[in-house]
Amino acid sequence: MRLPRHLDGLTTGRWRLPLCLGALAAAVFAGGCTGKVSTSGNASQIQPTGQTFTISGTIAPTTGGSNATVSLSGPASATTSTSSAGTYSFGGLTAGTYAVTPSQSGFSYSPTSQTATITAADVSGLNFTATAQKGGTFAISGTITPAAGGSGVTVLLSGAVGATTTTNSAGNYTFSGLPNGNYTVLPVDAGFAYTPTTQTVTINGANDTGVNFTAAAGQAHTVALTWNASTSTVSGYNIYRSTVSGSGYAKLNSSLISGLAYADTTVLAGTTYFYVATAVDSSGDESADSNQATAVVP
Repeated sequence: MRLPRHLDGLTTGRWRLPLCLGALAAAVFAGGCTGKVSTSGNASQIQPTGQTFTISGTIAPTTGGSNATVSLSGPASATTSTSSAGTYSFGGLTAGTYAVTPSQSGFSYSPTSQTATITAADVSGLNFTATAQKGGTFAISGTITPAAGGSGVTVLLSGAVGATTTTNSAGNYTFSGLPNGNYTVLPVDAGFAYTPTTQTVTINGANDTGVNFTAAAGQAHTVALTWNASTSTVSGYNIYRSTVSGSGYAKLNSSLISGLAYADTTVLAGTTYFYVATAVDSSGDESADSNQATAVVP
């Protein structure tokens, strides 16, 4: 028996059911400058000249938190290793919204990634929990061609484990130490569009190689969206966009998104966009909106 349905809001025409959808995060990738993003409806505050800040946290327990790799992406990119106590810190950061992702062979992390918005103070307590994976671990790898658009590209991994890496000079990338599960691979870089925009990968007892992309010049701005999987059984996801905070959303995808990432390559410079995600079950019923993610395209 289908659950009772009720119409959400004015004229959206979308039915709402309690399919729990994880947090939505956005990151702007733009040629020649850096965009500010936020997972709330408020834009980042202007930072005083010369002032910098710190993002820090702890990964527990120490069996999975000690000597883990932690990646930072956003207005600045960096990688660090946790201490023997599982602590980490990124310093010298300007205001903006950052994504923090831990990784270590043989472990998964909850949450897989977190966003932190710096306005006028340090961000501390951005913590993660490590869980040892049973059985072997595997790798996802591929190449982005041609090398002019494939070298030095940021590649995002979401799903059972979250991670960030950068392609080498030949456009090759690898995510290693991955447990069995479903993943989404998303390349993002200033000045290029990628075909396909994302790829979904299922690891089941073996490495998955040849997850390749083709780069084409001419895309000045991209907003990369990632989200956590719904805790309910769903058929896929929808992404909605508006230029008005809290209303007026229009669906971007023509068919359900099976993965946990989406690249919006239709954004315009000097525009602020607001995004929400929804989950859709096998009957076509759609969840309530996720949190709103904000992308300020420079």
